[in-house]
Amino acid sequence: MPDLRRGVWYGIAAYALWGLFPLYWPLLKPSGAVEILAHRMLWSLAVVVVILVITRNWSWIRRISKRQLLLLSAAGVLVSTNWGVYIYAVNSGHVVESALGYFINPLVSILFGVVILGERLRRWQWVAVGLGTTAVVILTLGYGQLPWIALVLAFSFGLYGLVKKKAQVGAAESLTIETLVMLIPAGIYLTTLGGANTFGNHGAGHALLLISSGVVTAVPLLFFAASVVRVPLTIVGPLQYIAPVLQFLLGVLIIKETMPLERWLGFGVVWLALAVFTWDSLRHGLARKPVPERELAKV
Repeated sequence: MPDLRRGVWYGIAAYALWGLFPLYWPLLKPSGAVEILAHRMLWSLAVVVVILVITRNWSWIRRISKRQLLLLSAAGVLVSTNWGVYIYAVNSGHVVESALGYFINPLVSILFGVVILGERLRRWQWVAVGLGTTAVVILTLGYGQLPWIALVLAFSFGLYGLVKKKAQVGAAESLTIETLVMLIPAGIYLTTLGGANTFGNHGAGHALLLISSGVVTAVPLLFFAASVVRVPLTIVGPLQYIAPVLQFLLGVLIIKETMPLERWLGFGVVWLALAVFTWDSLRHGLARKPVPERELAKV
């Protein structure tokens, strides 16, 4: 139980930090979204290398296969897309729409399970996916266009999770390869900015904030990795809603984004879909409880 409790707190810490990101990224202005993303890749790599040096964890380099390397390279592109769009969303006043992306992410993961992995959905999972699709239609009508920020965030992170699942590499090790792959385009972009590069041109405080993006990226990922090895997925599932709930509250209460009736209606349908999805997952998980050892001994 102490290990499980510790795992739950690690999970809460990870998702709470992700949920508070809308308060951090505006601090990096006047840097643009792409420049912030490039620094995030650069300094994240520096942080994980320091972690690997401290832990002396280098043996994985010899064990990694070409397949894993290709998968993690693809993961680097996907997570860079996700991070870049998210930073743009927060710094351009679309925090609520970014929260929507992470609300519908579990439904997108279900969809990938059917389309890519050939999984079969239970009846209530189909209901949840149908409600999620209805919500996107309602929000499209409300926004006057597809909520592309939410969809890109949901699908890029869903694909990222799928690729990482197939790669089966630890958190620090996989982040090392992902950021290393993106280091070249990030470095090229920063060097071509010339005088437009804000690093060092807006005081030491701004430069330190850009450097801190590496720590801000790595810490919740490590908390998350520490959580998933200690906590059953039936508990991790509900924990993942902490981040979009915090993002939504920040967008509505702190940043004061407008929420017309059709958006409330769309979000209401999304929350109903997630309630159905969570209920079905918990019900199915309880129905598959492991057989006690004393019962196995009778077989």
